[in-house]
Amino acid sequence: MLNNKEEKKEQNAVYLLPLVTAIAMFMQSLDGTILNTSLPSIAKNMGYSATEMDSVIVTYTLTLAMFIPLSGWLADKFGTRTMFMIAVFLFIMGSLFCALSVDLNTLNMARVLQAVGASMMVPIARLAILYQYPKNELLKTMNFITLFGLLGMVAGPSLGGFLSDNFSWHWIFLINIPIGLIGISMAYRIMPNFKHAVGRFDFRGLVYFSLALISITLVLELIGNGRPHMIVILSLLFLFGLLSLFYYIHYKKTEKPIIDLHLLNIRTLKIGLMGSLITRLGIGGLPLLLPLMLQTSFGYSASVSGLLLLPSALSNVAVKPFMVNIIKFFGYRTVLISNTILLGIVLIVLGFVTKETPIGYYILLMIFYGIFTSIQMSAMNTITLSDLDQDTASGGNTMLVIMQQLSVSFGVSVASLALSLFQDGIFNVDASKAFQYTFIALAVFTIFSSFTFSKLSKTDGGGYM
Repeated sequence: MLNNKEEKKEQNAVYLLPLVTAIAMFMQSLDGTILNTSLPSIAKNMGYSATEMDSVIVTYTLTLAMFIPLSGWLADKFGTRTMFMIAVFLFIMGSLFCALSVDLNTLNMARVLQAVGASMMVPIARLAILYQYPKNELLKTMNFITLFGLLGMVAGPSLGGFLSDNFSWHWIFLINIPIGLIGISMAYRIMPNFKHAVGRFDFRGLVYFSLALISITLVLELIGNGRPHMIVILSLLFLFGLLSLFYYIHYKKTEKPIIDLHLLNIRTLKIGLMGSLITRLGIGGLPLLLPLMLQTSFGYSASVSGLLLLPSALSNVAVKPFMVNIIKFFGYRTVLISNTILLGIVLIVLGFVTKETPIGYYILLMIFYGIFTSIQMSAMNTITLSDLDQDTASGGNTMLVIMQQLSVSFGVSVASLALSLFQDGIFNVDASKAFQYTFIALAVFTIFSSFTFSKLSKTDGGGYM
């Protein structure tokens, strides 16, 4: 009887495991964007200024940077199912405490707990996918998972604005609880508890690596929020360089470091990581910039500005059934180079949208943005993981998650910095056109990233086909 149960669980894992991972991806990406449009409401309710609420974002980001490197080791040591369920539980408890917060201090403490869970949810779920599926099925599976991540990212501002305008900001956190409980229930019944041999826990490496991530993240947050304290920034940059050096020296002497830099010798992993970073410098700030432009420059409400992002979500869904055939026909190299350039063109055109622009024109742009973003994320994620095996899957997956998280922070910080510089007239430009120049600057970053993908060969990723 036990063997039959185990066999049934294995069959369920083949068909339903991607759905568990998709739920985790959706929750994390939704939480990462839903807060942006609700921060003014939270600030007003708690009696703070909007700028004082920056710590809510910073606290969450720094905690992610600290705990993401742990995810792979914990999953291999204690099992993917066990750690995934713990991670989701921590996330929903953090969400509950966020909703119950009465001031900024209690909200920040709740965000720390929420971020600890978030730092492990997606990496562990995706690691289970890498262990479960052969390479020739990963493209289709990762394509499905990425869809939910994109939906969460795009739906976040819309949902955040709707809940804040029609109910209360508390619901942006409470909505995580039923979704999380569904994820835990499904994981218990479906997810295999994969375990792999791990060495002694590399505590010193974790300290060096995590503190280095925190240092560079703080630099980005300070710059992005318009607080250019040069002494502090230079000190943090020096600390980042010093900690990075310490980690490299430690890595060379350690048999099983927390982050194995030797994996960067895998060419597709290295190209995928670098391309993801540079591309997200351009498009990572859009979930922040678009609602901000629509509300502050065009006078739309939070609900309306959020709803205007929905066409990109719908186009994300529409293009997914064709994704595998697109990549099979053109190949990863051609898709990533051309699609990155097309994304940059969309950003340039968005820079010329005005309050008088017809809604239909704007919706068309959002549709193209959704299609190209969907293709980009699926292709970047899968090519990065394409040459990993059972021994390198955990470390490579952790590297990808770290780079994704950093690049999102980088993207938001770069977008915020560019906007503030253009608004302050530092470049002697018309401040009223700050959004236009910001979109053009981000487009340059995006188009530039296409050169990174040109280093791929035409046969790279062939094992996914």
